[in-house]
Amino acid sequence: MRSDFLRVPGAGLYYEVSGEGPVLLVIPGGGGDAGAADGVAAVLRRRFTVVTFDARGYSRSRLDSGVPEDQFVAVQSDDASRLLAHVGDEPAYVVGVSNGGIVGLDLLARHPERVRALISHEPPCFAVLPDAEEQLAMIDEVVRLIHTEGPVAAGSRFFTAIGGAMKPLPESADLPLREVQRRERSVANAPIMMAHELREFTSYVPDYAALAPLADRLTLAVGRETRGCLPYRPAVEIGRRLGLEVTEFPGAHNGMSTDAAEFAESIAEALSTTIG
Repeated sequence: MRSDFLRVPGAGLYYEVSGEGPVLLVIPGGGGDAGAADGVAAVLRRRFTVVTFDARGYSRSRLDSGVPEDQFVAVQSDDASRLLAHVGDEPAYVVGVSNGGIVGLDLLARHPERVRALISHEPPCFAVLPDAEEQLAMIDEVVRLIHTEGPVAAGSRFFTAIGGAMKPLPESADLPLREVQRRERSVANAPIMMAHELREFTSYVPDYAALAPLADRLTLAVGRETRGCLPYRPAVEIGRRLGLEVTEFPGAHNGMSTDAAEFAESIAEALSTTIG
């Protein structure tokens, strides 16, 4: 594996590259970073050049301002486009999970020349739901709580709203140092994500007109164990608008972390029809 930094407007993006074959970019969820893909990368690097990164303002990706800033879907998808242009000349495979799935949808809509195929796993586009007003009011409450009562209260409200959508991560006294460090970064990133990203991303509505002619490149994935939970629903609604069925992946909303090997095989299977 090699790592480096890429200059983008207003930030320096930390990224990692491993494996060989066609490029596969993994876009992390909100507050996640390159390390969130370690488990799937261990499997996928046998078939792909796996590129992972820390989104701007999180973990090792530095903002020029030096302080947390509000995050925007279009800015993050532009970052992903620049990273893909930096690591290769050909259209790439892209997997985005959670907020990263939203970035992937925007990347496909606005930079289709960069994307050979996209898997968007449970993008939390709550604004597309029939009960959008209720769900976005919940997000407003979470953001208020992060500013008034802190991350514990805000996180509790959010996790209550999404139901049993998150499986516990494995606990072990013998976790690799890299995983211990990733979890520490994730804890530090979570309040920043709730304060500066959550409202913008959950309010995002995909550009259906741009995506419709590209629907054959798009897989809308959901967690098999997330049925009945809020994060499952937006992908179903987006699929309805685009004439696509959702594809169930192993695990819940965080299946990429908790069910990594099986999740990686589902990625490879979903992309197999476009691998040439």
